[in-house]
Amino acid sequence: MTSQIESDVVVVGAGPGGSAAATHLARRGLHVTLLEKATFPRDKVCGDGLTPRAVKQLIRLGIDVSEEAGWKHTEGLRIHGGRIAPFVLPWPELADYPNFGMVCRRTILDERLARHAESQGVTLVEGANVTEPILGPRGRIRGVRTSDDRVYCAPVVVAADGNSSRLGLAMGLHKRDDRPMGVAVRAYYRSPLSEAPHLESWLELWDGAAHQSDLLPGYGWAFPEGDGTVNIGLGMLNSSAAFGHTDYRSLMKRWLFHMPAEWTLDEEHREGPIRGAALPMAFNRQPHYLNGLLLVGDSGGMVNPFNGEGIDYALEAGEMAADAIAEAHYRGHGTPAAEKALQGYPRALQQHFGGYYRLGTIFVRLIGDPRVMKICTTYGLPRRRLMRFVNKLLANLTDSKGGDLDDRIIRTLTRIAPSV
Repeated sequence: MTSQIESDVVVVGAGPGGSAAATHLARRGLHVTLLEKATFPRDKVCGDGLTPRAVKQLIRLGIDVSEEAGWKHTEGLRIHGGRIAPFVLPWPELADYPNFGMVCRRTILDERLARHAESQGVTLVEGANVTEPILGPRGRIRGVRTSDDRVYCAPVVVAADGNSSRLGLAMGLHKRDDRPMGVAVRAYYRSPLSEAPHLESWLELWDGAAHQSDLLPGYGWAFPEGDGTVNIGLGMLNSSAAFGHTDYRSLMKRWLFHMPAEWTLDEEHREGPIRGAALPMAFNRQPHYLNGLLLVGDSGGMVNPFNGEGIDYALEAGEMAADAIAEAHYRGHGTPAAEKALQGYPRALQQHFGGYYRLGTIFVRLIGDPRVMKICTTYGLPRRRLMRFVNKLLANLTDSKGGDLDDRIIRTLTRIAPSV
C-alpha cells in the first residue's frame, strides 16, 4: 500500500542548494520535507573550495564558520602560470563579503548542511530515491514518488538533484547545447600542502612538461583540507578540441608527475580513486520555474563559467527559491498572486547572475583557443594589478555599491551584458 506524506514544500536533493533552500523555507515558517537518495556521509566529486561568496551564504544560514568550529580557512589564491614565480592574491577586502574562504570535504559539508536544516525543523529523509514526479491537472507537479513507493506531496517541489536532474528531465526540462560545459577530475593526496593558507591554482594546464607540451584550456588546483590531505584536480572546458577525447585521469597523472617531489603528489600518497564529474554552466537547463517545479544548483546549470564554482551559486539560489516559495505560500497557492511570486524566481536569477554568466560564456569561447590562452598567461600573469582585477572577476567578488574601480568596471560589464 502506497504511503502519502504531505508537506508545504518537497525538496529533492540534500546537497548545498537543497539544504539551503530547505533551511530558509523552514525559517519562514513552512513545513519542508528534504529527500536525499543516499545516506550520510556520502561523497560528491568537487574541489571542496569555498570562496568568500560561499562563506557569506553559510553565515546567512546561521552556521558557525569559525576555525574553532572545525573549518579550514584560506587567505586567498596562490597563482601558478607563465614563466614567473607563483604569487599570492589575497581575498579582497569588501563590505559585502568576508575576507576569508574555506576548504571542506563534501562528505562533511553536505552532512553539516543537511543536519543544520534538520535543526531548523526540516524533515530529512535519507535513502529516498525519487523515481518520478506526481502530476496534477495541466501537468503541474504535486509531489514525487520514491523507489520504495512512498509519495511525498506538496504544492511546490524544488529539484536540487544535480547535473542529470532526473526530476527536471521528467518534467520536460532539457539541457541547452548553447551553454558551456566542463568536466573535472579530482583525488585526495597525503601532502604537506594540507596546512597551506592558500588555495593553489594553475591557470595553465599542460599536457606534459610546462612550456614543452600542449597547452589546454582549463585549470588545475590543490586545495588544502587541513587534515593531512589535499584535494587535487583539474578542469577542462568543452570549448577545447580535446574535450571528450581526453583520458582525464591519465592527464592528471602526467600533470602531477611534474610537481615538486616534496609535495608527495604521487600514486603512493593518493587516497582513493581519481573521480570525475560534469560541470553544468551558465544556466544550461531552463526555465528555472515551470508548473510548480523550481530548479536549484547543478540541476539548473548554475556553475560559474569563469572558474567552475557551483556551491556558492547553489546556496544563493536556494535562498532565492525560498523567498519566492514563501511568498507564494502566504499569498495562497493556486491564486494568480502566488503564481506571480513563483515566476519571480527565474527573474531574480537572471537579475543576479544572467549578465555575469553571459560574460563567462564569452570568456570560455576565448580561452578555448590555446593561442589566446598563451597570450593571456604570458602577458597577463606578470601584471599584478591586472591579476587583482581578474581575481575579482573570476570569483565574482565585488561590492554591490561603491567599491573601487575594479568593482565599478565589473558591475558595469555585467549590467550591459545581455542575460543568458
